[in-house]
Amino acid sequence: MVMSEISLNLDLDDQRWETELPNAEILCNNVLQVASSFLKENSKNKIIGLRVPLSVNLMLSNDELVQKLNREFRGKDKPTNVLSFANIDDPDFSFNTEFYDDLELGDIIIALETLKKEAKLKKISLQDHFSHLWLHGVLHLLGYDHIIDKDADEMENLEIEILSRMNITNPYADIDDV
Repeated sequence: MVMSEISLNLDLDDQRWETELPNAEILCNNVLQVASSFLKENSKNKIIGLRVPLSVNLMLSNDELVQKLNREFRGKDKPTNVLSFANIDDPDFSFNTEFYDDLELGDIIIALETLKKEAKLKKISLQDHFSHLWLHGVLHLLGYDHIIDKDADEMENLEIEILSRMNITNPYADIDDV
């Protein structure tokens, strides 16, 4: 089966990203390449195997916007590190790819201030934490979730394995509720 390519549509909502993480686009594309390759070989994910180009929208934003979206869509009036809005969650979404030239998986928004705060608390690089959050969001768009323990274990194990292929240490090794 031919694996779909995943392309990135990047929107810079907060100009501080250019200074804080100027290589964000390179990191994103690296994560997409490694994740796609790994999932093609090691999972039965029905989206990654589609024969249509896939795309993901990423907005690099800030706590203010993420808090607003978190309040509006999740009922939580606080910022969070990453939000994902998967198109597969839409009742009108169809896996019938004959109608698509390109399949847009959904939207991911990452908050700069929360990202920086968490990286500092975890004593990890901003790049590594960003790569993890981006991967986490992409996996959500591909249908993975962590609501129940079994699914959480599967998603975390995928994250750990994919990140290890990029020489990024296990993000769940020492979790201190950040």
